Amino acid sequence: MRRVKAVIAYDGASFYGFQRQKETTQTVTTAIEEALKSIGIEDNIRGSGRTDRGVHASNQIIDFRVPTFWRDLNRLREVLNRKLDSIYFKHISYVKASFHSRFSAKRRIYRYIFKTTPISVFEKRYISYYPRFNPLYLQESLRLFEGRYDFSYFIKQGSFTHTNIRTIYRAYYKRYRDYHIIYFEADGFLRSQVRMMIDFSMKVANGKLSLENQQEQLELKQRYSSTLAPPNGLYLARIIY
Repeated sequence: MRRVKAVIAYDGASFYGFQRQKETTQTVTTAIEEALKSIGIEDNIRGSGRTDRGVHASNQIIDFRVPTFWRDLNRLREVLNRKLDSIYFKHISYVKASFHSRFSAKRRIYRYIFKTTPISVFEKRYISYYPRFNPLYLQESLRLFEGRYDFSYFIKQGSFTHTNIRTIYRAYYKRYRDYHIIYFEADGFLRSQVRMMIDFSMKVANGKLSLENQQEQLELKQRYSSTLAPPNGLYLARIIY
């Protein structure tokens, strides 16, 4: 058995999230593992991070072990892509046995896409909609997230982690034609943290909350908002090792 790393993309609207669940088999992990099992690969996959229901990935990283008879990794990629719907294997390569998709990762980048104009039926699974906002306020709010914080007030209730401290290296906004894009780059993210931060920043950009409110929530003085941005505009964009 040799360990391989795979770069995959998937349509999150087709799944109830990345992680395996007891309540449903409609997850990214289950779909991949069933496809692997059908071709003689009996191993559980490990992902660089979990994504919520409806959240997409353009460059998710997974790793798993393959038997020695699967020497041709290009052939393996082609076979898996024929078996899977809404999941696409972009690349598979051998890695050291010590490689771990999650624990070996140094940084993760998420991208959020939205429009202020009505979204067509072909876009609604992949782009969010906010009718109006102030770009300057949005940029200021995003920059306020940069740094090392205890994000206990920016995590979905009922989540349990060893620590809620994370470092956000970059958070910024840019526009591309009719699309508005938010980027977050960090050493890691908590459950639903990105969606909660985006929702908070959009409320600042719409004048519903202030930068002072945001600072107080970051400092764990008071929680002003815990709602989530819609998942359909969010993408796990890149993992840096």
